[in-house]
Amino acid sequence: MNAPAVEVSGLVKTYRATTAVDGLDLRLDRGAVLALLGPNGAGKTTTVEVCEGFLGRDSGEVRVLGLDPATDGERLRPRIGVMPQGGGAYPGIRAAEMLSLVAACAADPLDPVWLIDVLGLGGCARTPYKRLSGGQQQRLSLACALVGRPELVFLDEPTAGMDPQARRLVWELVHALRADGVSVLLTTHLMEEAEALADHVVIIDHGRVVAEGSPSDLTADNPHEQQLRFRAKSGLDPALLVAALPEGCRVSEPTPGWYLVAGTVNPQVVSTVTAWCAQQGVLAEELQVGRRSLEDVFLELTGRELRS
Repeated sequence: MNAPAVEVSGLVKTYRATTAVDGLDLRLDRGAVLALLGPNGAGKTTTVEVCEGFLGRDSGEVRVLGLDPATDGERLRPRIGVMPQGGGAYPGIRAAEMLSLVAACAADPLDPVWLIDVLGLGGCARTPYKRLSGGQQQRLSLACALVGRPELVFLDEPTAGMDPQARRLVWELVHALRADGVSVLLTTHLMEEAEALADHVVIIDHGRVVAEGSPSDLTADNPHEQQLRFRAKSGLDPALLVAALPEGCRVSEPTPGWYLVAGTVNPQVVSTVTAWCAQQGVLAEELQVGRRSLEDVFLELTGRELRS
């Protein structure tokens, strides 16, 4: 039976006095998509670079396609595709030239012309890399990661700088890769992207796993609980609204001017909220009923303060 695409156990990586990764475990099965999430400085990039073989590790076990990236790099590199967020192309090279150069290093590459067309880069194929937009550079970087027909692809913020149309195109490509049996490990700050693409999500903070599971598992803390969100004047007292609502409802103001009612949301709860707001002399706007999102879970686990 094939080994997992990625298997990490007890990974530790330090930079002088800073522990970037602190005993981290994760597993990516073959033909699956794993989203590695975390705030800035959580250890995502370090973990991925160790798996790619670009960084050594202090301790722990790492296997990528059954190989140790620290010692089997020459055997591993032809089998993986890497899309770094920074691009990595020569500033003056033209888009099509860059892809052809990468394709020439592969044993059985995809047709670069076809891939350029699939990623909507035909109109800028002769444009120097430094003159491409941020989204075009990202799509070229993705093309370079895919042209060698990899078994495993590492995608670091794959849709950063892309407009909605390009983002949807990349999502479709990731779904197609998964359908073809290609394994994908991606990092992203877009929770919607992780929910749309990932079979499994690992949330890390301070170099440790704080939660993992499928997107539906992580968001289904209570399958019977719903949420009502609404916008109103900031600074309202949530305790007063709780007193007016049926027993079991909770109220918070996660961000100024946005209120969250959690519990069993039915027509009575909705009417109570709007009537209570009217009594306070404010208008409840943009009412939304649904279940908690992956972003809600992420913020609950990692906090709401900004990270540098």
